[in-house]
Amino acid sequence: MSEEKKGFFGRLREGLTKTRNNIVHGIDSVFGGFSNIDEDFYEELEEILIMGDIGVKATEEILDKLREQVRENHIKEPALCKDFLISNIKEQMQVGETAYEFEEEQSVVLVIGVNGVGKTTTVGKLAGQLKSQGRKVLIAAADTFRAAAGEQLSEWADRAGVDMIGGNEGSDPASVIYDAVNAAKARNVDVLLCDTAGRLHNKKNLMEELKKINRIIDREFPNAHRENLVVLDGTTGQNALQQAKEFGEAADLTGIILTKMDGTAKGGIAVAIQSELQIPVKYIGVGEQIEDLQKFDADQFVDALFDVPQEEKEGE
Repeated sequence: MSEEKKGFFGRLREGLTKTRNNIVHGIDSVFGGFSNIDEDFYEELEEILIMGDIGVKATEEILDKLREQVRENHIKEPALCKDFLISNIKEQMQVGETAYEFEEEQSVVLVIGVNGVGKTTTVGKLAGQLKSQGRKVLIAAADTFRAAAGEQLSEWADRAGVDMIGGNEGSDPASVIYDAVNAAKARNVDVLLCDTAGRLHNKKNLMEELKKINRIIDREFPNAHRENLVVLDGTTGQNALQQAKEFGEAADLTGIILTKMDGTAKGGIAVAIQSELQIPVKYIGVGEQIEDLQKFDADQFVDALFDVPQEEKEGE
């Protein structure tokens, strides 16, 4: 494990402390409190997982598989099926090999979400990371509603060493996207990252604008690989799931970026969102620095949650 990954794992493990207290301690008490595996045992587990924001659908799938494994392996003692439970949670969250194809291809990445979730910061961090991989990156500052959004993004663009196309405050976001797409083609940019206004998901006109932006990209840049990433605040739990559903009605979501995972008790929502929506969590953020946003790794996340020591895994 690289130093950066190791450092991130440490911050992730620390950041998930409240979630761990919320979920894992409850799970441990079930495994410790029951001497045999019966219906009460499963019901207790179910309650803890649902209360821990893992969601009804994911919980049912995790426990259905656990029941099957317990039968197949003739397990009688609760403690012996804990590893199965952990691996079932990991399985619910696997992202798949194709999740990051956009990094290799000429692509347009639209970053959407409500205000205050950390969209602008996320765009800046992604720009920095892609640039460090040798990609030619352009940022479109299409959040023309929020005062100072442009300046904030401009600072990130400077820090990342990438160009930015912006509009004046109050100008039409779709026209910023139009200009940015054409600049991206003219300059032969690898990745165009688009920041958008913090759409309150109940504002119909803003959702319509999102559709308009998507139509412009489709028309002007038909060959580009497309990503619509929704940024969700990990501290909002089930609320984040609802936001993702509503954004999914306005845009074809391809991935989720979960921010503010340092210090939330609702980290289980990462499992629920992926299971409910069948949309992968692609990035996870645990702090302010560029390296505090990392690609989502299901094994790493669940190990951090259950406090599995990484030394055992070094040889893998």
